[in-house]
Amino acid sequence: MCVQKKQEGGPSSSGTEATLFEQAQAGCSESVNVLMEQHERLVRYAVKRQVLFDYPFEEAVQEGRHGLWRAILRYDPRRGTAFSTYAYIAIVRRVWAAVKRRYEKDQREHAIEDLRILFRGYEQGLVEGQEAAEVRQALEELVMGLPERLRFVIVAYYGLDDNPRRVYREIGTQLGLCKQRVQQLHAEALVWLRHPAHSQELRSLLERHSAREYEWANEQAQEWLRRRGGRNGYNPLA
Repeated sequence: MCVQKKQEGGPSSSGTEATLFEQAQAGCSESVNVLMEQHERLVRYAVKRQVLFDYPFEEAVQEGRHGLWRAILRYDPRRGTAFSTYAYIAIVRRVWAAVKRRYEKDQREHAIEDLRILFRGYEQGLVEGQEAAEVRQALEELVMGLPERLRFVIVAYYGLDDNPRRVYREIGTQLGLCKQRVQQLHAEALVWLRHPAHSQELRSLLERHSAREYEWANEQAQEWLRRRGGRNGYNPLA
């Protein structure tokens, strides 16, 4: 039976924490709410101790509450672990997962923007008719100039073959590579595409060939080389 509250609003004496967990896990929403309220401070404490980067604090708290809710439904007092310890781990994992999703989403958006900076005029419909055809042709020729494996990654990731865009894991399965390696190939391909020696024609069509834009492309390329640490292999700047 679901927990009964006292008239003044608190749980009855029979509503011990163990009973509350049992009732919550049996589907008693009132018991869940009581436990959620009792451990709200734990959620905020756990979230405050995490590095959130630019993830909004209140959104992280909401994710933490979801972690607390799952902990309530899964906690087994018979194992001897204090609920606060069990719940803290669940809260932190939920918050970490949310921050990771936001980071990966931002990374994908930045990667898309890195590519679109070359073809923005085309994608935003700022070129029409013959001009649009010329831009499309220049784009296709630029991508076709990539080494085969890099070209496959770019075409698949951005859906340039008119197929649905594929994520890193799907592309990796097709190439027999891990997700992380596909991400590296994607970054390498973007360095190649941005390089003025390769993208000059497309940049000219889109009027994106200022000295500052070329300097930015070079800065990005040099940063990629620094992160790469001088390892042997294909040099997209060559």
